[in-house]
Amino acid sequence: MSGLLALLDDVAGIAKVAAASVDDVAAQALKAGTKAAGAVIDDAAVTPKYLHGFSAARELPVIWKIAKGSFKNKLLFLLPAALLLSSFAPWAIAPLLMLGGGYLCFEGAEKIYHLLVPHDDSHVFKEDAPGDPAHLEEQKASGAIKTDFILSAEIMTIALAAIPPSNIWMQAATLALVGIGITIAVYGAVALIVKADDVGLYAAQNGNFALTRALGRGLVRAMPGFMKLLTIVGTAAMLWVGGSIIVHGLEEMGYGWLGHHIHDWAYAAGHLVPEAWAGFVKWFTKATMDGVFGLVIGFALIPVATKVLAPIMGAVSSIFKRA
Repeated sequence: MSGLLALLDDVAGIAKVAAASVDDVAAQALKAGTKAAGAVIDDAAVTPKYLHGFSAARELPVIWKIAKGSFKNKLLFLLPAALLLSSFAPWAIAPLLMLGGGYLCFEGAEKIYHLLVPHDDSHVFKEDAPGDPAHLEEQKASGAIKTDFILSAEIMTIALAAIPPSNIWMQAATLALVGIGITIAVYGAVALIVKADDVGLYAAQNGNFALTRALGRGLVRAMPGFMKLLTIVGTAAMLWVGGSIIVHGLEEMGYGWLGHHIHDWAYAAGHLVPEAWAGFVKWFTKATMDGVFGLVIGFALIPVATKVLAPIMGAVSSIFKRA
């Protein structure tokens, strides 16, 4: 009997350790996912553009196709790569984060540049364009998955850097939870955003009550403005997170003067307002200065990307196509 009680006590102890490990994984995943907020918002803001021109009936199937590609990107390719990086080249995490931060800054600055300088939108796909619709849909989804790979790489690298030192299984479980949770959140949000106007139109035309029809009309009218707001928030988040990553990376490399100045300015700004607002003002000031720095870096990278990297990538792509 005493042996059975001892066994049950051991099982209970193991269960407590397992429960604590699950809690640790969940807590670390939440923290790591929060750190990747800028890239997540950008992912949600970017994806709807790939659905332009599709009929309402094809929107959700295309979103699901892109989401499956995103799961594959994160879990089959990026998660093992992140674990190998953490185990064999942890010194490379900060430089890779800075490269990813530079990419976010470039993307954010390019969006602002396109607002200031007229550009051609003739490349936007229309479903009634010549060619096989199924093939064109596959091309569009493939393009979205490639873009997702870049953003997912940034998300997973940020998440990896946010995970405290632990064993490889804890890191793998945390990264997997981050990847699954973020993918569900992003593409679930995209599906809701894309179908919101259809839901509003249906309610406006078929609602049984005047209030339902009015809410439907309001939703239809609000969606264009909401999409613009989402683009603005996504752009600001990219610049803020990208700039913050580069500033933090410079600090880790021994160039901390900019980070120290930003911290001092944010701290000083917090002392100019009542104590109840001090925390928010400090955060907002730091985020704004990180964003301005990110915008400067992004504008500096635009000619590098368009005049140097794009031609090189085009030449390499042409070589592979001929081969």
